[in-house]
Amino acid sequence: MDEAEFLASYDPRAYPPVAVTVDVVAFTIRQDELTVLLVRRACPPSEGMWALPGGFVREWEDLPTAAARELAEETGVATAHRRLHLEQLGTYGAPDRDPRMRVVSVAYLAFAPHLPDPVPGSDARVAAWTPVGEATDSTYGLAFDHATILADGLERARSKLEYTPLATKFVGEEFTVAELRAVYEIVWGEPLHAGNFHRKVLSVPGFVESTGGVTERGGARGGPRAKLYRAGDARLLHPALLMPSREETVR
Repeated sequence: MDEAEFLASYDPRAYPPVAVTVDVVAFTIRQDELTVLLVRRACPPSEGMWALPGGFVREWEDLPTAAARELAEETGVATAHRRLHLEQLGTYGAPDRDPRMRVVSVAYLAFAPHLPDPVPGSDARVAAWTPVGEATDSTYGLAFDHATILADGLERARSKLEYTPLATKFVGEEFTVAELRAVYEIVWGEPLHAGNFHRKVLSVPGFVESTGGVTERGGARGGPRAKLYRAGDARLLHPALLMPSREETVR
């Protein structure tokens, strides 16, 4: 049997049906706190429960397109945002993760500064930026296996801040080292020594580059105006900036 004959006789109904969904873990910083975008489901299963934005992949869509569509339809947050970072996080396929049928979900991770207030739509009753500390609490009760996906997304974000310039996606196009340090402290959940952080950032080739400008005002105590930087061209940070707790473990 050649390939044409094989395909002509192939019957996909001989195998159990499997659906594919996408889920999006979207992070931004609001009021000096790391927040994740959640929706309250408007229909079964898990009606009324909080969940990550997402849904079924349509026949004509590739995965990134489906992730972008679901994010826009359920929350009004468009992936066309000029500084949005979107990457694939992982695949989740436990047989019982969805009560309807066998569903495999491909999760995406999204980051950007100054993302707007969400507007619920599609099958989302409510959409809200939720503090990560609240959303990851075991009593919060996210739908499906979204607590696991969120935990994995948070760990990925924290790790990527160590070895990539991802933190520059959480600040404006021009920023101070202090503003960049605040991103690390918020995402890592750990305080950092200002002087050590400043020295490490400037010692990593291509991490940041000076704009030649300074802030309009000095520090709160009348100190000198801070220098302004922009993201450099590095794709990986070498040496990496390790979380203080992990740095102690490595030692």
